[in-house]
Amino acid sequence: MQIQPGISTIREAQKILAKYFAPTRLIAAPFLSHRTGRSVYLKLEMELPTGSFKVRGAFYALAERMKKCSVREVVASSTGNHGAAVAYAAKEFGIAAKIFLPVNCNPVKRGRIAALGAAIVESGGSDLASAFELASEYVKQPGVYFLNDATDADLPAGPATIACEILEQLPKATAILVPMGDTALIRGIAAAAKQIAPSVRIIGVQAERAPAYYLSWKEGKVVGTETCDTIADGLATRTPEAANVRDVKNLVDDVVLVSEEQMLRAIETLLVEEHVVAEPAGAASAAALLKSSDGCGDCPVPIVSGANISQEVLKRAIESAQANVGASAFRGV
Repeated sequence: MQIQPGISTIREAQKILAKYFAPTRLIAAPFLSHRTGRSVYLKLEMELPTGSFKVRGAFYALAERMKKCSVREVVASSTGNHGAAVAYAAKEFGIAAKIFLPVNCNPVKRGRIAALGAAIVESGGSDLASAFELASEYVKQPGVYFLNDATDADLPAGPATIACEILEQLPKATAILVPMGDTALIRGIAAAAKQIAPSVRIIGVQAERAPAYYLSWKEGKVVGTETCDTIADGLATRTPEAANVRDVKNLVDDVVLVSEEQMLRAIETLLVEEHVVAEPAGAASAAALLKSSDGCGDCPVPIVSGANISQEVLKRAIESAQANVGASAFRGV
């Protein structure tokens, strides 16, 4: 099987992205290491501009598109982080951006997009499908580029650079745990890792309440879900792309599910014990590791993919942690 993106493309993406931001930090995680009995390191993608890894793919894909043709406006459909990344890249490149969002999206993410000067269009639906439909209709105009992170052929080379950085920063890494939403992140990371260090295990993480790619990975075919009602809006995908299912099946070693409660606990653990801010999708990998470290080897690296957490969800995470402490005290634990 020919792995895409190829390593030469990924290295070129590294050179392009280096013009805009430095490699993100990889830090030791003492509490997670003690809890799991492993040497755990966290890859802090939330330290990038807009607070998530998404700028890697947005910058690279937009730069590649502008090499090929004129772009007067770039459009994205998003639950928030991808939209902010596209808005940020568009502002840097001096072109207009329009972001289609579902109604009632994360207010922190919506605020980031607005602050970057992009036009915002709210769809009538509560998930990404309705925003995608509106965006698809709008981009029929000439000179408008639909930067769809689920299907754009160039985009995965951007997040693939994360694996390059990890393997340069920590050659002894044994596994990389990766949140899975539209799968551009895990497809990029897996493509890079399998070409640089094939023994490193790639473990995808999905929300129990948004398991479409988990089910598709297990079945080896597209399995959609009727809903994707999860606090982890970055993982809220219900209609997998067939090509993405194929790549995930070929490149990813395991996929695990985490519950809403496990993500809430992981948010609080990262904040209090490791001093790292994470939104639910960003905490999903740590949640998976806390659930079980089997198959991760001695040196796992959870990706903290984003930090754009709403006040409501942060409050829930803290209240959940307090309730668990109270229950443990009641039981005499």
